[in-house]
Amino acid sequence: MTKFPRFMAGMLLLLTAITAQAELSEEYRKGLTEPRLVTEETDNKQCLECHDVEGASDFAVSEFDSGSPVHERSLYIDADTFMDSVHNETKCVGCHVDIKEMPHKTDVQRSIDCVNCHEENIQRMAGTENKVLTNISHYLDSIHAQPNKDNPDQVNATCWQCHGKHDVFPMDDKAAKTYRLSTPETCGRCHEEAFNDYTQSVHGSKVKRHGNMDAAVCSDCHTAHTIASPEDDPVRLEITESCGGCHEEEYESYRETYHGQVMKLGYTHTAKCFECHEFHKTQEVDNVKSKAHPDNRLETCRECHKDATAGFATFQPHGHSHDFSKYPQIWIVTKFMIALLVGVFAVFWLHSALWFYREYMDRKTGKAHIHVDHHGDPTDPYACQYVERFSWPWRLAHLALAIAVMVLTLTGTAALYAGTFWAPYVIKMFGGPQIAAIVHRVAALTFAGVFFGHLAVIFYKVFYLDRKTFRWFGPTSLLPRWQDMYDVIAMVKWFFNKGPRPAFDRWAYFEKFDYWAPFWGMFIIGCSGLMLWFPNLFAMFLPGWVFNVATIVHGEEAFLAAVFLFTVHFFNCHFRPDKFPQDTVMFTGRITMEEFREERPFEYERLVKDGTLERYLVGAPSARMARYSSILGGTLIIVGVILLFLVLQGFIFEVLL
Repeated sequence: MTKFPRFMAGMLLLLTAITAQAELSEEYRKGLTEPRLVTEETDNKQCLECHDVEGASDFAVSEFDSGSPVHERSLYIDADTFMDSVHNETKCVGCHVDIKEMPHKTDVQRSIDCVNCHEENIQRMAGTENKVLTNISHYLDSIHAQPNKDNPDQVNATCWQCHGKHDVFPMDDKAAKTYRLSTPETCGRCHEEAFNDYTQSVHGSKVKRHGNMDAAVCSDCHTAHTIASPEDDPVRLEITESCGGCHEEEYESYRETYHGQVMKLGYTHTAKCFECHEFHKTQEVDNVKSKAHPDNRLETCRECHKDATAGFATFQPHGHSHDFSKYPQIWIVTKFMIALLVGVFAVFWLHSALWFYREYMDRKTGKAHIHVDHHGDPTDPYACQYVERFSWPWRLAHLALAIAVMVLTLTGTAALYAGTFWAPYVIKMFGGPQIAAIVHRVAALTFAGVFFGHLAVIFYKVFYLDRKTFRWFGPTSLLPRWQDMYDVIAMVKWFFNKGPRPAFDRWAYFEKFDYWAPFWGMFIIGCSGLMLWFPNLFAMFLPGWVFNVATIVHGEEAFLAAVFLFTVHFFNCHFRPDKFPQDTVMFTGRITMEEFREERPFEYERLVKDGTLERYLVGAPSARMARYSSILGGTLIIVGVILLFLVLQGFIFEVLL
């Protein structure tokens, strides 16, 4: 018995609603013949008389827009929601400027200009909304503000599609479409496939299932307003950098790899974070679905390295030297290279500083020695004579070696210190990383050609031409001998004014060091360079961590070689007081007899005793040769000093700071 009254009450309510809608419909019909004008003073309540009635506004669209009972879209507005929004004091006609009368004409082009409205409001304010103006500017330059390719009359995304229409709330309000945890769903309304992939990722699961505010959402990678096509290089670079906003340690280790160095230079043809970890579908590395999982890593590498071998799978893309338990080989090699750098520079920079001080003090107190190109007493029969110290093959090999080393230094350190202000300009000058890599390898082959060509000549001379007279530890040999140790001791005594300046034979101990250093460098830099040049070959029989080690020693040894050459070697040959501003002997091949007798007295005495001195006597270099030798030598010195500055600047700002 109790059900019947309830049924009757329900029917009564339904009839009331139908009657009310019929009456409202009648008002619409009357309005067609008696339109009401809309002005700036039109109150929101007048709009809400129709739009705050659920169903009525739907009916209005069907009745007057299409004449069909099919509902095209809802015009219902929840008045309570609107009054809680940030636009609650904004009049409807302030946004819907195309509405001129009620009921609305069907042929009006509906247009809401959020940008213009916000710009006008901000200009009337005290300049405290610069962020909004910036966001507007970014939006207008973004891909969202560009015409849609399927419908050029519309943009790809409007403000209200992301921020809402009549329900715009502050970003920290959970009801806002731009609330951090709601952002993926807001973006997913247009980017459905990406949203579906994201919800299954490690980022999406933290957002959807756990409400983790720190997990990455769309705007973290793609930004909120400066949105461009992910196919564009700048965007791909920005997305890669965005990964580092959360994964700082991994990002820093990535930047030390060749992939990361090329990325820092502004190029995208090498692997980036989202290509190895898969964009939108990113998983934890230990997840079997992850592209970076050990079982999937080789296949991932083969996306770029088509012939990648098993060693690629054990390469440590984020290996670093700060964790011995995790990366013991990298830790050990790094510490060894640091000790080597500190030891070499401590010894030789101190040696150069003491040498400079001693020569400077000698010249200041009148104990000056023969200065380079000094001819001495004109009455001396040998005063105008020169001694040939280096034949033309030596000089040509030295020039080729010097140019190769400088090119290697420029192209190599531009990648090693890719984050410096100068590296992008250098790489651009060469035409990009690919061309720079080719130039680097050509220079390396030139270096190797000079090196092995020199060895071939030496072996031919030692084992064939001079096999009967050559003494392995004789005065003309470049092999270290006991006399070199005595010369070092004598030099140190002279530094501290405890003994006379030592005299040398054909080769001084510091010249022998300069000679043998490239052998060590050729082995370390050459072998590691070959591994990095042909990874597929070496990965066939070497574990992946070897490439981590090769990267470290290649860069550190190159730094050692460059800084040593442009400081210690330049000082020994050009910058000490007796040689400054330069010594051109390696370009002319000749030194004055006076200088020869003072610096190489033992060799001079031996040649006189053997009666072979005349064989080495030559005339003075021509004025043209002297001038061009000075220009060439000066140019190489200037280039070397510039390279030294670039290398040290990169080391200080990228390694130490």
